[in-house]
Amino acid sequence: MFEKVLVANRGEIAVRVMRACEELGIGTVAIYSEADKHGGHVRYADEAYNVGPARAADSYLDQEAILDAARQADADAIHPGYGFLAENADFAAKVQAAEDITWVGPSADSMERMGEKTKARKVMQSADVPIVPGTTDPVEDASEVEAFGDDHGYPVAIKAEGGGGGRGMKVVHGPDEAADQLESAKREGEAYFSNDSVYLERYLENPRHIEVQIIADEHGNVRHLGERDCSLQRRHQKVIEEGPSPALADELREKIGEAARRGVREAEYVNAGTVEFLVEEDTERTGDEVLGPDANFYFLEVNTRIQVEHTVTEEITGIDIVKEQLRVAMGDELEFAQDDVDIDGHAMEFRINAENAAEDFAPATGGSLEVWDPPGGIGVRMDDALRQGDDLVTDYDSMIAKLVVWASDREECIARSQRALAEFDVEGIDTVIPFHRLMLTDEEFVAGTHTTKYLDETLDPERIDEAQERWGPESTTSEADEEEDVVEREFTVEVNGKRFQVNLEERGAPAIPVTDGNAQGQQQQQRPQRSGGGSGGGGESAVAAEGEQVTAEMQGTILSVNVAEGEEVDAGDVLCVLEAMKMENDIVAERGGTVEQVAISEGESVDMGDLLFVLD
Repeated sequence: MFEKVLVANRGEIAVRVMRACEELGIGTVAIYSEADKHGGHVRYADEAYNVGPARAADSYLDQEAILDAARQADADAIHPGYGFLAENADFAAKVQAAEDITWVGPSADSMERMGEKTKARKVMQSADVPIVPGTTDPVEDASEVEAFGDDHGYPVAIKAEGGGGGRGMKVVHGPDEAADQLESAKREGEAYFSNDSVYLERYLENPRHIEVQIIADEHGNVRHLGERDCSLQRRHQKVIEEGPSPALADELREKIGEAARRGVREAEYVNAGTVEFLVEEDTERTGDEVLGPDANFYFLEVNTRIQVEHTVTEEITGIDIVKEQLRVAMGDELEFAQDDVDIDGHAMEFRINAENAAEDFAPATGGSLEVWDPPGGIGVRMDDALRQGDDLVTDYDSMIAKLVVWASDREECIARSQRALAEFDVEGIDTVIPFHRLMLTDEEFVAGTHTTKYLDETLDPERIDEAQERWGPESTTSEADEEEDVVEREFTVEVNGKRFQVNLEERGAPAIPVTDGNAQGQQQQQRPQRSGGGSGGGGESAVAAEGEQVTAEMQGTILSVNVAEGEEVDAGDVLCVLEAMKMENDIVAERGGTVEQVAISEGESVDMGDLLFVLD
């Protein structure tokens, strides 16, 4: 077995992997950005290395910095978790080429073959796996989108080759939208995946999202561990996942599971992965009925990594997927046959995001966990990396924890989940806990007849407002208050990039000046207090022009700047496109005028309130 594993990730998934390593007697190495120097995954690891500033591109996405940290730590394996570089074939190839370091995941070749959607569709076709009608070659021109719509009908989905989770996907409802949506999809694909190649699919109107967890070894053994139902989504982002699906007959779930195995075997895929499908829902179906073996299902994509919701499968099978990943990466053969996989009971996972559902799921912009008291009891699992008093890190994804609940059947699982969420006490920041509590009383969700469109198109937003008022915190401490009230004497010492914690912490005392370094090459770092400005973005630009200021309404990244200084704009014109929470947001002019100042540039990160433009 490995001696030491570097986890190239942060937060709860990093801790999850480290826990599996510890149980196997493997040492753990964390990496962290400046924003995460006091993060829970850093506390948990045996050792930790700084890989750069807060911006992900300069830290968690810096391939050379991560490899250098692995070499410094003498790590003999790298586990990527999910997100960041987990599905980056170039990084996987670099790790595979590195001396004495093993990549815990599918090979770079497999990742490229299955990660790019058109290639994956061709593999699945050859394995006789049903695919949604669509293109198997990249699309370059809007006329191709229009022709596809004429042949197959609208709406049409334009999808980025390397996309996932709704990123890089645009829906075209008519030929007049083809050019704009094609450009937008290509732009997102380039921004997120460094790949602007896109393809087309018929857009299913009422689908369920069903995915199959697989694990395969290098000895030709392929196992599926049952399915998960991830149909409760908001803007293509999963909110609550469960397994097994409440909508499938046993014959249908077996057909889908075997299709996943055929596709993975055809691809010669090794390690853990997830094969995702869309199942056409019967809109006349009631909660007492299930979809039979004749229901249509189509291959969607393969996620060449461990999934956020892998916990659901672990709870209903008793199989530790992370441990299996590590064993397979070592070259071990799977020790269980397909017939040994038993599905026991029902499990649900609730993503605990630092968001206010009543404010269109706006992510928190700061705050501190004044109270963090997760639930417990039989059947309750918490995957997190937090402790009470931690400052909220807002530089990355808003998911801060996962609550996973198991019970003997779905009815008991819902009841137990209601109890667990009611016990979950969080103060200092907003979370989506009130929304989750609402969904467990929602007739459509409880009946299991919801589709991926339910939250976006059917659920009454006023019910979310009522849930937030009923179950949300009375107030959250503002970022400014935190800056005034918190003074700490906590230090971190780094030697050649490796992190050491110095146990000198006091509160209520003046801050100790911190130098950039000392004669021994050590760098002392004090816990930073957040400022209102951006990370090198518009918030730090001096306002040289007078006029109406256009500021960022949320933290995010500038995907494109559509105007230049001196340009005339009309009310409603798009000034720039801001990506936040995996969604593109058009920043528009409230009134007409002249652009006096452009304070941002493409690719720049901004915080809420940062200056973007000045209009006169």
